[in-house]
Amino acid sequence: MIVDSHCHLDYDGLSNQLPDVLARCREQGVGLMLTISSRVENFDRVKAIAEAHDNIFCTVGTHPHNAHEELDITVAELVKLAQHPKCVGIGEAGLDYHYDLSPRDAQMTGFKNHIAAARETGLPLVIHTRQAEEDTARVLEEEMAKGAFKAVLHCFTSQQWLAEKGMELGLYVSFSGILTYKNAEDLRTTAKAMPVDRLLVETDAPFLAPVPFRGKDNEPSYVVKTLETLAATRGLTRDEMAYLTSANFFRLFDKIQMPATFRNAA
Repeated sequence: MIVDSHCHLDYDGLSNQLPDVLARCREQGVGLMLTISSRVENFDRVKAIAEAHDNIFCTVGTHPHNAHEELDITVAELVKLAQHPKCVGIGEAGLDYHYDLSPRDAQMTGFKNHIAAARETGLPLVIHTRQAEEDTARVLEEEMAKGAFKAVLHCFTSQQWLAEKGMELGLYVSFSGILTYKNAEDLRTTAKAMPVDRLLVETDAPFLAPVPFRGKDNEPSYVVKTLETLAATRGLTRDEMAYLTSANFFRLFDKIQMPATFRNAA
């Protein structure tokens, strides 16, 4: 089984052709998808997609781009919404200083609230960070000292030292289609250096399509291309990397019951 650990199935380009998207997933062996919340106000839509499909799960949270729009969302509300049986994570939340679409103080407040919700629920936090390495590392260290929580650095494109800091704190690292890009040699070096039991793959669909689909709308079936690049980077076969990244996913998102077929394959 191959898992797409991060996609946005409620976004235009995917939601309006979901049966075809899922059919292509089956053809490529992508057996499970995690569709990610970017606004709590849209959680019902995200949740409905997960409810309608046995192999789709979801998260609840507010993307840093939208942090200023949902400062009224409390930790208690995140915790309550996360009790839904198909909701298996918190986020995505974090810090994005590249676009600064939300004031940085609002992003920081949202980030810390989501960490608190992850700690209280025991569900993993999906972290978005871009050009905010120092603040991200500082917050993670400070908050981890207050009480442990699980998390993944999604769509990792930061400097290697942040991934290493994440490993020290018990986090996972997820790689997207950017890993396949010609100019991403530094990222492949980071992927090669990380412990293999902390690696995940994702699409972030409909964004960041991998080679050879770069420039087109992304979709979960394309996660296979990232998986193949990660496998080659680590000197493993596609099947070996598929097993490892899926096992890592089920270990992190442990609210999901591991399918018997996958468990028996071990």
